[in-house]
Amino acid sequence: MKTGEDYKDGQVLLIDKPLQWTSFQAVNKLRWVIRQTFNIKKIKVGHAGTLDPLATGLLVICTGKMTKQINTFQGQEKEYTGTFVLGSTTPSYDLETEIDQTFSTEHITEDTIYATTKLFIGHIKQHPPIFSAIKKDGKRLYEFARAGETVEIKSREVHISEFEITKIEGLNLQFRVVCSKGTYIRSLAYDFGKALHSGAHLSELRRTRIGNFNVENAITPEDFIKTLASE
Repeated sequence: MKTGEDYKDGQVLLIDKPLQWTSFQAVNKLRWVIRQTFNIKKIKVGHAGTLDPLATGLLVICTGKMTKQINTFQGQEKEYTGTFVLGSTTPSYDLETEIDQTFSTEHITEDTIYATTKLFIGHIKQHPPIFSAIKKDGKRLYEFARAGETVEIKSREVHISEFEITKIEGLNLQFRVVCSKGTYIRSLAYDFGKALHSGAHLSELRRTRIGNFNVENAITPEDFIKTLASE
């Protein structure tokens, strides 16, 4: 059984973030529960890498002195699984916004889909989505996007060590990606569609690994709260 002092000294919590939760909400919920359970006035709690509300999966949450390791964990390799939808794009590159353009997909074959994945292995450049939390001139990019303002977004180099299409169901492509810090899977979906001379957007995303931490060993926020209640 862990004590309040254990959480102050530092713990690494593997949380399986539910759909629609923000990473910020998950951190706030766990911080509040730890403080209430052990009657702690103040404790540091942070996460090692944001997940969008429409994504699920692994959040590495650090407490107390382990928050000093957050930057180290953030820099580690990450693995994702999910689904791209061919033939249409959205401004956010995912389902946060409505489809704005549709494209022909008749020319796309399974062979071209598999071959196109090879174009994205190694060091590649990508533009982060306008609907992202990156700051420019003191504002988050999504603030510009929601205000209908156009801003210039510089490309950034990322590294993709593994990228495979695991299943093809009509226009839905299930995938697995292993990539570096800073990789936007939404941008990968958009660029993948473009490379196929069509369009694509991300419809589902799950983070399965950060470094040696695996989502198979993670628990939901609700289950974490139950374990605290039993301590």
